[in-house]
Amino acid sequence: MAPPPPFPGRRRRGEQPPDPALDDAELVDVREQLAQGRWTRVRSLLARTGDDWDRRGHRLLVLGEARSTHAWAQDWLLAEPESADAAALLACAAVHRALAGKGCTDRAQQACRAAAARAPQDPTPWLAQLLLARHLGTEEAVTQLYDQVRARHPEHHHAHHLIIARLAERRPDTGQDPLHEVYDFAAWAAEQAPADSPLAVLPVVAHAERHRALAVAGQVPPDPVASGHWATRRARQTMKAAFDWWLEWEREDHPRSRVDLNYLAHAKFCEGRLAEAAALFHRIGPHRTTAPWSYPDRDPHQAFRAARRAALGDA
Repeated sequence: MAPPPPFPGRRRRGEQPPDPALDDAELVDVREQLAQGRWTRVRSLLARTGDDWDRRGHRLLVLGEARSTHAWAQDWLLAEPESADAAALLACAAVHRALAGKGCTDRAQQACRAAAARAPQDPTPWLAQLLLARHLGTEEAVTQLYDQVRARHPEHHHAHHLIIARLAERRPDTGQDPLHEVYDFAAWAAEQAPADSPLAVLPVVAHAERHRALAVAGQVPPDPVASGHWATRRARQTMKAAFDWWLEWEREDHPRSRVDLNYLAHAKFCEGRLAEAAALFHRIGPHRTTAPWSYPDRDPHQAFRAARRAALGDA
């Protein structure tokens, strides 16, 4: 299977791509240090992160995305052969290389297995494998890896987003079927999670991912507003429930909260609820994400800017 397609759309001169670090200032600082070969700063950051598994996974995958990380992680592992953190960083970097078509998939999987062996309780090496399988693996592999992550951290935010994206691509020929399995899974996962878990937003994520899959398959118009995908009764109920939950949510410190806010803002804009979208854009600030603004093949910067201007009346 071929690697995933490149980043859609062209950035205009002067435009900055979304930063996957989001609002994690510590992560941004350490990433800059790692680019200069100072992996000891990464060691300190991960030590402070501890077993906050969502934050650990977020930080390691963002650090692993940088072009030079693979080499520096190898140096770190040579210096500290027993380091579970070094092994996890190398695994994440190897996965990103494989997804970019610059590294071997088998070696990336081997690096993930080696990292998992060093820290059996850590879901991050399994998350890295799930990221790889989401694009290049079989349905069986995706399910098995998701189960491994969930066994270690049942509420893992990134893992749930990955499997929903894959589930949404099943059976595009059924069209806008409200009983599609991705909706059932999202509702089940949200119900299983504690009341204050950001997994409450999963039904919104599922709706956006399903539109992407249907648009790619030519089943619905690619314009998310014109498609009518957000105009159904079920969609409106899903969006209202998620927005009402967000109004009561008090865990703004979640490392991937801006991901959920972008999905919510996108949904509210597509639904035509501009006042609610405006409240979300205020909270997002500069931390836009590629998904879902790029769906199915749009320039995410232009799509985000146009939606924000419509909701807030500014650029």
